Amino acid sequence: MQRMRSVCPLDCPDTCSLMVDVEDGKITRVAGNPDHPVTKGAICHKVRRFPERVHHPDRLLHPMRRTGPKGAMQFERISWDEAYDEIKRQFESAIEKHGAESILPYSFYGNMGVLNAEGMDRRFFHRLGASRLERTICNSAGSAGFAYTMGATAGTDPEDSIYAKLILFWGCNVVSTNMHQMLLAEQARKRGAKIVVIDVHNNRSAKWADWFIQIRPGTDAALALGMMHILIRDHLIDEEFVDEYTLGSGQLKEHVSQYTPQKVSVTTGVSVEDLCSLAQLYGTTTPSFIRIGNGLQHHDNGGMIVRSIACLPALTGQWGIRGGGALKGNSYYAALNTRALQRPDLLPRPLPRSINMNQLGDALLETERPVKVLFVYNSNPAQVAPDQTKVRQGLLRDDLFTVVHDLFLTDTCNYADLVLPATSHFENLDLYKSYWHLYLQLNEPVISPVGESKSNFTLFKDLAKVMGFTEACFDDTEQEMIETALQNENNPYLRGVTFQTLSDQGWVKLPADFETGHRTGAPTPTGKKVALYSKQMERAGLAPLPTHQGLREDDHYPLYFTTPPNHHFLNSTGGNVPVLMAAERRPTLQLHPADAKHRNVEQGQLVKVFNDRGSIVLLADITTDVQPGLVISQGLWWDDDDLGYQSVNMLTSQRIADMGGGATFFSTRVEVRPLT
Repeated sequence: MQRMRSVCPLDCPDTCSLMVDVEDGKITRVAGNPDHPVTKGAICHKVRRFPERVHHPDRLLHPMRRTGPKGAMQFERISWDEAYDEIKRQFESAIEKHGAESILPYSFYGNMGVLNAEGMDRRFFHRLGASRLERTICNSAGSAGFAYTMGATAGTDPEDSIYAKLILFWGCNVVSTNMHQMLLAEQARKRGAKIVVIDVHNNRSAKWADWFIQIRPGTDAALALGMMHILIRDHLIDEEFVDEYTLGSGQLKEHVSQYTPQKVSVTTGVSVEDLCSLAQLYGTTTPSFIRIGNGLQHHDNGGMIVRSIACLPALTGQWGIRGGGALKGNSYYAALNTRALQRPDLLPRPLPRSINMNQLGDALLETERPVKVLFVYNSNPAQVAPDQTKVRQGLLRDDLFTVVHDLFLTDTCNYADLVLPATSHFENLDLYKSYWHLYLQLNEPVISPVGESKSNFTLFKDLAKVMGFTEACFDDTEQEMIETALQNENNPYLRGVTFQTLSDQGWVKLPADFETGHRTGAPTPTGKKVALYSKQMERAGLAPLPTHQGLREDDHYPLYFTTPPNHHFLNSTGGNVPVLMAAERRPTLQLHPADAKHRNVEQGQLVKVFNDRGSIVLLADITTDVQPGLVISQGLWWDDDDLGYQSVNMLTSQRIADMGGGATFFSTRVEVRPLT
């Protein structure tokens, strides 16, 4: 038996260091690495079950070609050479008849490895001249909002949060989605810190917290503005910090005068008493730390919500105090040499069109500039993309040639013409960065590729040769690409980080200076000042001051429908592992007793959840964990005709958020009826 070091590849902030046991070429056990400074040997249940995923009996082992109609999941085995010949033929035909823009790559971060998520694939599709994909389905709205305020996605070192005396988890179910931040908060609590969760749902984190504040969907900016009103009214702001390190404080003070506690209470559903207590607690406790989650940015106003919350630490002078400040993401500190890695200079001029991945359904049904070839990897769009009725109508087109590269026959494979077997990350060399902690990690393969599977890196390198591309960049090895990525002269935090160091140690902490924090080093668009009033937003046609903007009312259905992650899957990953499925039991719809009574819905009854985009069937779970007017279904379950499982994204909209091109999954409206 060999015990080897690895890294978790999931699209999760924790990016855990792992220890993997291998016997006779198979993974027998995955555990946490106790030596890692942040993750310290603790991992979640879904990661412990990685051996069952890697060696799953349904794992794809060889290329396959569709033999029956789309949707029938009928395939025959073919060779890689046959698959490559067919891809080349389809590419060349599409380019000749419709131009290279008729080819669309569709991917996200099913594997967070830099090379396999945004490396050789980008080079290939840039050189091909394919349509460009705006990869905005997850955190783009919130990242844009935070950057408008702070200048970059750069926040507090999470390791310092153990020194906080107050921690606000705002729209962040850390128990299920950021467990090591929860463990750090536990350390802070043992030191006397108070933990507050602000969310629409009385979830696992809310039950674990010292104080849960339940808020109406999409009203978080109003709550933040109400806190600002009280902080200013009660002289709880740090005037010295505000004067020296912010812009627009005078305009902000005048602006928030309208957000009185009474007005904000009506908007948010938070009582005046709780609002005033929260603001007083935040304004009088130092250090105070805010962990901003992903959920609240998935609204029509998601970018402005995050932008508004990000103003709070500046008002109270929490930046530069160890354990204070806020964290939405820390990707800025690990900024790699993206141009050299992805080679955008290979793109033709004029630039090919750009398609927002949240509007895949519309793109596939476009007739004037049709998508003729869809190439899917690191994603499962027939489950995760919004407005699934349109997405699947598009995927069913006879004139659309679809290639899927994956470990399993996912729901998207149901519509594929070619299915190609992908490696797991345990079979790859890759570089991993976290969008939460500050450690770069190297992942080296612990087993050989299973069956005939290939990594994204190898697949697109092969396809470059098949298409006759002669540029030297397609000859790069994985190590050479990693070394190239680390050579970013514009990022001082990468200085001294080398491939060899990562190989020897497994990880390197980026040397960001948080002792003085943003008091001396905030990378803001105005030098070193926090933009309470943002001229950059004003130039972009956005409200320059933090503002509550209500959710769109274009749906006439009465209930808000929110679809956060469950505890045991990550999006659709893990949704075919029996132990994880059993732990989640089955997909449910949580609804408040008052809403259930009004609709004659009983506990455990099958209900139809519907709007103009579609309908799904779920099992009713009547609970006060949700508030009246809101229904919740957690997790993305693979379709199952026998059990009646369907994607919750049958109901979600392709609308784009207020900034960053983000998704609006949580601004969905529905109605619920007992299933007859």
